[in-house]
Amino acid sequence: MDRVLGGLPKITDPNVLVGFDTADDAGVYLINDDLALVQTVDFFTPIVDDPWTFGAIAAVNALSDVWAMGGRPISALSIVAFPADGDIDVLGDILRGGLDKMLEAGCTVIGGHSVNDPEIKFGYAVTGTIHPKKIKGNRDARPGDDLVFTKAIGTGVIGTALKRGLASPEAIAEATASMLTLNKAACEAMLQFDVHGCTDVTGFGMIGHAREMALASNVTLEIETARVPLLPGALHAWDAGAIPGGLRNNIDFAGCMVETLPGVDPRVEGLLYDPQTAGGLLISLPPAEAAALVRAFPAAVRIGRVLPRLDKPIRLL
Repeated sequence: MDRVLGGLPKITDPNVLVGFDTADDAGVYLINDDLALVQTVDFFTPIVDDPWTFGAIAAVNALSDVWAMGGRPISALSIVAFPADGDIDVLGDILRGGLDKMLEAGCTVIGGHSVNDPEIKFGYAVTGTIHPKKIKGNRDARPGDDLVFTKAIGTGVIGTALKRGLASPEAIAEATASMLTLNKAACEAMLQFDVHGCTDVTGFGMIGHAREMALASNVTLEIETARVPLLPGALHAWDAGAIPGGLRNNIDFAGCMVETLPGVDPRVEGLLYDPQTAGGLLISLPPAEAAALVRAFPAAVRIGRVLPRLDKPIRLL
């Protein structure tokens, strides 16, 4: 996709405040001096067995991109692919799960589109609002900033372990609870502080999304691997060989951008490429502000810092 987007014509509309050129979480379009729209879309195939939970996680994941920009989601359109001969009750539960999370987020579902497809897919196109001067994009991380992260990682390997019968009930419950947690509170907490940059960590993993922030900001992100929170069961899933294909793809894509210093646990390094669903926010802000954010939002953890650009955009220690 990087190669495809790189070959497309550049957007020249002056009202486009954030387009696809920096691989940010959402696009931002200026309406007037005090208002801009934040727009994003996300959908995927089922990652859990329960249809309500699948629909709810899909909603959490789609909403996250708006909060990662510092915006407020206001409306959503559902995207549904479902087999014509499928169980209509299953579809109803998927839609109900998504709607319940949208209601929790204060975002109104105003319509959608469905297609006949033998493979179930579900998600949303979400629109939010933001002040044009208060956008928290991935291109504004500054040398000297700290990096704060708001969720534990490992949903990809635990999901793969679940499919292979290798995940414990406790690991499944913790991963599901994480994916069902909206980033609304994390966004509201970070907006109390002098945040410079933000992105959410989803399908490209911690390394992939950190890479996007580092390249867009022309800096190097130094990640203290021992400080990155891991979901219970993530290391067990790794040791059991429950490695999703997306994780391997992320290594192939972004591994060349990483400098790994001696002493890093190779298992933790591998998990930094784990594709997350409905992952946390990676936030760049001054050290004093980072310390205050960690105090204000207990789920947040300081995991590193922003350096002037070095040879590689990501450094692991």
